[in-house]
Amino acid sequence: MKLFITTCLNDDKEAVYKLYRQANINVFSSTSLTGYKPHEKSDLLQDWFASGEEHFNSIMVLSFTSDENALSGLQLIKEYNEGNKSAFLLRAFILPVENSI
Repeated sequence: MKLFITTCLNDDKEAVYKLYRQANINVFSSTSLTGYKPHEKSDLLQDWFASGEEHFNSIMVLSFTSDENALSGLQLIKEYNEGNKSAFLLRAFILPVENSI
């Protein structure tokens, strides 16, 4: 079992939900995120969260799923990013679930 997590701008959530369904991840949760970052970099496009007074509405989508579905989801996210060249790419990662109840 894996924990598959994706972060994106709120505007991209329907695309992420569609990608999850394509990866056979039909049960998932989402939550709003607020990111904070110190004023270290000047190019906001190189970072996920804005600094200073600017901020972006983003969400995190997550699901406990099979290894196969998580890998499929990761591949679909990669293909989506390659085809959409947005300044704010979808971010995804897989965490192993060692134990569960």
